[in-house]
Amino acid sequence: MAKKNLSLVIIVLAALISGILLGNLIATRQQKGLDAAFGNLFKNFSSTDNKISEILQLIDSYYVDSVDVNNLTEEMATELIAKLDPHSVYIPAKDLEIVNNELEGSFSGIGVQFNIQNDTIMIISVISGGPSEKVGLLAGDRIVMVDDSVFTGKQINNEKVLRKLRGPVNTKVKLGIRRHGTKELLTYTITRGEIPVSSVDISYMVAPQTGLIKVNKFGESTYSEFLVGIAKLKKEGATKFIIDLRENSGGYLERAISMINEFLPAGQLIVYTEGKSYPRFDAKSDGTGSCINNPIVVLIDEFSASASEIFAGAIQDNDRGTVIGRRSFGKGLVQQQKPLSDGSAIRLTVAKYYTPSGRSIQKPYQIGNNEDYNMDLYNRFLHGEFYTKDSVHQADTIEYKTVSGRTVYGGGGIMPDIFIPRDTTEFTPYLNKVVNYAHLYQFAFAYTDKNRQQLSKHKDWKAMLKYLDNQPLLQEFVTYAEEKGVKAVPKEIKQSEKFILIRLKAYISRNILGDAGFFPILFKDDAAVKKAVEELAKK
Repeated sequence: MAKKNLSLVIIVLAALISGILLGNLIATRQQKGLDAAFGNLFKNFSSTDNKISEILQLIDSYYVDSVDVNNLTEEMATELIAKLDPHSVYIPAKDLEIVNNELEGSFSGIGVQFNIQNDTIMIISVISGGPSEKVGLLAGDRIVMVDDSVFTGKQINNEKVLRKLRGPVNTKVKLGIRRHGTKELLTYTITRGEIPVSSVDISYMVAPQTGLIKVNKFGESTYSEFLVGIAKLKKEGATKFIIDLRENSGGYLERAISMINEFLPAGQLIVYTEGKSYPRFDAKSDGTGSCINNPIVVLIDEFSASASEIFAGAIQDNDRGTVIGRRSFGKGLVQQQKPLSDGSAIRLTVAKYYTPSGRSIQKPYQIGNNEDYNMDLYNRFLHGEFYTKDSVHQADTIEYKTVSGRTVYGGGGIMPDIFIPRDTTEFTPYLNKVVNYAHLYQFAFAYTDKNRQQLSKHKDWKAMLKYLDNQPLLQEFVTYAEEKGVKAVPKEIKQSEKFILIRLKAYISRNILGDAGFFPILFKDDAAVKKAVEELAKK
């Protein structure tokens, strides 16, 4: 891999690894049969006679300096659970609500999507029907005050913003808003309400008779959202489906099972789970699915994990469809969440997932040492696995057989049937700079802000793309980047032109139309989507 590409890819990897690790923390599987075992476990360890309690009491009573025993206990709990495996985790009480919200299907708040730019909260979109829309907040507004206090500067971050804007239903928050074209500070008092959390980003016709559904996680409402998407696409003429699970870090196993059931005839094994104190559980299809005879392609990549891998593995092992992309993450551990008395919780690994052919998709790890595990994706990148199929370590692959006797591979993630490499032909030092410093995104926001009235005339992504195709976006962006300190390099700009333009157009479109305007433009020349359409055309 050329050195000039390394910076961009490392930063992309770092950001996405952070996202997938968070996704792995929130993956869970509820099993009532284990309640008694956990109850006895915590009862035994709650005694003041156990060694941990003894040590803490001695420190509190006799240690030479004053020590905050509560903080010490939190640190010990975090370290203790983290030593077990890469996905067991201790969740402090103060973080539990935020962590749980991602999968619960809704949360209470004001109903905006935001980003922090130049130390200021920028409203990217206002959720239709939500509390903010009802009082008149607009995409492009800047939140500069919260409850009569200035809320800008380097001290703000996503967590602090969430804590300020989210809250119980029917509570109020007062916002000071700066709006483009309005000199005075605008003040809105918003009553918080229930805000839906969508897990299906988009469902749209990507080709004649072919519909694409992109699923970003397996949450509480994912299956119902998925059914709505399928019904919508069928109404629009879809008879073939692309299920995009790229960068989907998992979630509730039950939702994945329900979705897989839509594609399998009765009696086929979907997944089984098993652990030391966790009896084998088999999930099988019941034959009631709505797409049993529809051709299907599943898209995965190195950030598809957990329930995403179960979905891809079930489709692959039952020879039901084609899996396209790159080897998946390799997260096949089942967690169960149990509450602790102070409002905190632990998510403890209790079993492993196995695909129908018997594959454990969990990649190797060592108890008490997660460093190598956490570096796995980066090491795969260095080894060239994202760019050539032959770079996958043979030691990481074990042969299994599908229902028809076809060979598939396990031992760490799902190996796709058709490999799609990452495209680095457009990577240049110039592109590295404008991506690393977020100039693409910032320009798109500024452009939208300046041209919102004209852009808002275009009601779907096709009309928006047609309009943007006739605008001098590249020239304007290069000028903008130069003003931000990135010198124009014509040869490199030419090489990266396609990458820059597709993302500028997609970002601008999303600022007006949301995800319905973003993904169809971003995927217009996507290699995996193109290959999926090509494969389904043969069916």
